[in-house]
Amino acid sequence: MSQRIHVIISGRVQGVWFRDWTQQNAVELGLAGWVRNRDDGCVEAVIEGKPDAVEELVTRMHQGPENAHVTGVEAEPEVPTGEFSGFEVIL
Repeated sequence: MSQRIHVIISGRVQGVWFRDWTQQNAVELGLAGWVRNRDDGCVEAVIEGKPDAVEELVTRMHQGPENAHVTGVEAEPEVPTGEFSGFEVIL
């Protein structure tokens, strides 16, 4: 069974390696999807994989990398599609 979630992370999350950190953690957890910066200063991600791994990444996102200061994590479930073959940073 697969789970998919759309996440928006707010706070000081751009310019602190948040996207690369997210990709590294996603790969470590065996997840697929993407992560990107948004024009409003937030980071956005779509994550798909085993439910326990998806939840673990979302939990980690509340802290983020060392220089990040996360003030909010909004997570909305979506229907899994299986469209991703890996986890990428979108520039």
